[in-house]
Amino acid sequence: MEYKNLGRSGLSVSRLCLGTMNFGPETDEPTSHAIMDRALDVGLNFFDTANRYGAPQHGRTEEIMGRWFAKGGGRREKVVLATKLYGEMSGFGDIPLWPNNKWLSALNIKRACDASLKRMQTDYIDLYQMHHIDRTTPWEEIWQAMEVLVQQGKIIYVGSSNFAGWHLVQAQQAAEKRNFMGLVSEQSFYNLVVRDIERELIPAAQHLGIGILPWSPLHAGMLGGVIKKVKEGKRRLEARSAETLEKLRPQVEKWEALCDTWGLLPGDVALAWLLHQPAVTAPIIGPRTMEQFDASLRALEIKLSDEQLKAINEIFPGCKTHPEHYAW
Repeated sequence: MEYKNLGRSGLSVSRLCLGTMNFGPETDEPTSHAIMDRALDVGLNFFDTANRYGAPQHGRTEEIMGRWFAKGGGRREKVVLATKLYGEMSGFGDIPLWPNNKWLSALNIKRACDASLKRMQTDYIDLYQMHHIDRTTPWEEIWQAMEVLVQQGKIIYVGSSNFAGWHLVQAQQAAEKRNFMGLVSEQSFYNLVVRDIERELIPAAQHLGIGILPWSPLHAGMLGGVIKKVKEGKRRLEARSAETLEKLRPQVEKWEALCDTWGLLPGDVALAWLLHQPAVTAPIIGPRTMEQFDASLRALEIKLSDEQLKAINEIFPGCKTHPEHYAW
């Protein structure tokens, strides 16, 4: 397993991050535990979750992870644990339906962190991430609350998710005024199909020393050999997926044909492409089965040549950085 520092921090994380969103809704607890054990066996130390994962029972995924940590054997100590807060948690368990159980107020940051710690049966979170920008809470309040959690030893690093480039700059300016480290990572929707963050967010992140953690690296399976799988009866497309495929069909057909000429599986190449992007720390994989987890590991062995990267860009052109994207 290869490791890379998370942004400008000294924290070493594996080049793939285990996303746990399917644990609970799609993957039962024994299988979820087995996948996490397998991850540690191969040296994958970076796990990502969120307080709302596990729908319709929000928090269920964190609870599954908590029972896995409780098995001991150094599980918690080996894992770089990342979770997220932001969304509505009211009405779940003993959480009352009340207005301050969401967003990024100092009150909700405190409550959400304590609740996640309890569900995951741990004393600290390595990377505490804001799942979305909060346009109503001032940064002074957000950073004060995060500072308190750091001082209390409940969190170590702070990250963001689904931010814009100017949000990163805004956040870091406010953190610098407080002599606080601020953000070390940003989770973004990034894959060969959706490359919008190349315009502004990636340049901002690189300038600020913030590592990129791409989510949906296979674009909901569209980059994972979907056409071939449908023909072979290995996958059924729901209405939304079928509509997405029809929009992307010309590109996806070329994509699968190109990967065939290289003797490589499309999903492996799509992940490998992300690993070749200098701003990317670790793509987030979201396996439902052990087979899917093991398949993701193949991407670590693929080294794409300049010619191969050029061929990929001809199918999925990507974006230039602003202002070149629209002005030159």
